Amino acid sequence: MRQVVLDTETTGLDVSNGHRIIEIGCVEMINRRRTQRTFHKYVQPDRDIDEGAEEVHGISRESLKNEPRFPEIAEEFVQFISGAELIIHNSAFDVGFLNHEFRLADLTTTDVEDCCQVIDTLAMARRIHPGQRNSLDALCKRYSVDNSRRDLHGALLDAQLLAEVYLAMTGGQGALSLDQDMSGAKPKDRRIERVDGGVLNLKVVHATRQEIEAHERQLSLIDEASGDGVVWKKLDIHQEP
Repeated sequence: MRQVVLDTETTGLDVSNGHRIIEIGCVEMINRRRTQRTFHKYVQPDRDIDEGAEEVHGISRESLKNEPRFPEIAEEFVQFISGAELIIHNSAFDVGFLNHEFRLADLTTTDVEDCCQVIDTLAMARRIHPGQRNSLDALCKRYSVDNSRRDLHGALLDAQLLAEVYLAMTGGQGALSLDQDMSGAKPKDRRIERVDGGVLNLKVVHATRQEIEAHERQLSLIDEASGDGVVWKKLDIHQEP
């Protein structure tokens, strides 16, 4: 499963007022693990940058004067994201700007969602944590993701932070090797230790209704984020407590 975590910085907040993308940052994950592949470009917007926006990301128009325009990087960008699940925080904002740039560049692809499935981590966070702050900074704090380098917003850094937050929100990286603890053992040491359950006097504690409902909500979120669906939901196992 290939996923791309994406963030952009722009000249302002409203694409309908002619604002443009000035930075794109993407990080790649394969089977929920970060790879070494990234996509990071600054873009010449051919317009002024709102003062409020510059205070957020610290990028000035002067610093972009020698950067490529979007049509010059568009093909490379589309190739990088094509076929992946795009993970974006507040996807409506970034996708709106990207689609606008696609149209201005007269690309064959004019809609991000034509070439990618989009997962909005803001909507996901609001379902998991209703009534709480769900900004990227708030989620970093909630999931113990170190964002101490985030003095200003930056597309690549924010994409890296969002990748860690997304993995934490959807159950961590998982994928433990069954032989992990036995990697140094000789074959003859790999014995099965059988325990007589009858002498353990174990207490069985059943999940409460609230815990079951919370578990089902988490499975639904993982199911939505996974290309193959949740394994547990495919099993036809029903046990009465």
